[in-house]
Amino acid sequence: MTTVVDLSGFRTQRLTLPGGERTWTVLGSDHRVVGPAEEYLEYLRVQKASPNTVKSYGRALALWWQYLDVFGLAWDAVTLEDFGGFLTWLRTGDGPAVVPIEPGRSRFEESTVAVRLRAVLSLYTYHQLNGVDVGRDLSRITQRRGGNYKPLLEHIARRKGRRRAVIRVRQPRAAAPPTLTPRQIDLICDACASWGDEAREWQGSVRNRLLWALLAESGLRLGEALGLQHRDWHTGRGDTPFIEVVTREHPHEVRAKSGYRRLYVSDEVDRLYGEYVWQLCEAGADLITDDFDASYVFVNLEREPRFAPWKPDSVYDLVDRLRRDLAGQVPAGWTPHWFRHSHATALLLSEVPMHVVSRRLGHADVQTTMNTYAHVTEDAELRAVADWSKLTASWRAALDAEPIGPC
Repeated sequence: MTTVVDLSGFRTQRLTLPGGERTWTVLGSDHRVVGPAEEYLEYLRVQKASPNTVKSYGRALALWWQYLDVFGLAWDAVTLEDFGGFLTWLRTGDGPAVVPIEPGRSRFEESTVAVRLRAVLSLYTYHQLNGVDVGRDLSRITQRRGGNYKPLLEHIARRKGRRRAVIRVRQPRAAAPPTLTPRQIDLICDACASWGDEAREWQGSVRNRLLWALLAESGLRLGEALGLQHRDWHTGRGDTPFIEVVTREHPHEVRAKSGYRRLYVSDEVDRLYGEYVWQLCEAGADLITDDFDASYVFVNLEREPRFAPWKPDSVYDLVDRLRRDLAGQVPAGWTPHWFRHSHATALLLSEVPMHVVSRRLGHADVQTTMNTYAHVTEDAELRAVADWSKLTASWRAALDAEPIGPC
């Protein structure tokens, strides 16, 4: 057992299961597993929830049990008032004997408070459905839905009503997702590797350039890109090259969040992948495995163990270095996820239909895409700062070849 997160009595701890899988649980001040929390986390594991989801929910439940301990509450005898107190405690950290003179700075962002509350409410919903007499007052049945948007078959749902949580965290309207301009994307890619006209070969790290070029052109999440295996990359043979996003276990706990989908890529990115595979084979990567197709695309090149799957932490080390090297030329706080937002923005400003963008991003519902990027089509300034149409010119044929049905 390793990686203990101390919460003054209650904490989350990483476990290695008999099958080798890594997960998280909640321990009490007596160093024993907190039964109700572990029962719910096991339910998440059975439902094949991401290890990161189990970790996040475990942290929330450890905070909840710490709150119960501080205020002398029993987990199965709490009231709505206690849940309201939990929100206050998350923000301030003040115990029952503390009366603040003036409001201080919140310990967590409101988005984090909302995530923690959602995990606790899910725990109580689970136990209520299993016959434990808790959580009855945490939700109510509503007969109408606010807002203009009405989902498919909303008229049927109104007959029975919808279950909605009574305790909620009101968050400010989310700001527009951050993006990188085509020029900034080129700067990041060129800082990793560039083509030498005199030497007639790539100079620098082709692997690093391939990662950023792929993220910019496909809209993949970082975990989805790191989870790619060579058998998922279907190089062009006179037709449009594409990659397949496949849900599978990964040694560094990254996975495809949205399940399977097929994404077409440009010939330029496909050629860059071909150059990278050639370099891998020259370095002997194909000789250390019986099945090169089943090995991961993005692997260690300098660090040991060589050719092992690339860690997300190593990617963020690269991001830190590129931020320093390109200081003043690219936004100081950019992250790999900005490429995903830039991809969606570029497509929408190039008048690609919303449902195509949603399918390409792997959103479960097109409404998610609309909520996140609704501002894009009306933002004339975005059109002015970059020639997005030029950026997506090589993607158009691939997008036209996207299948109509769900991927």
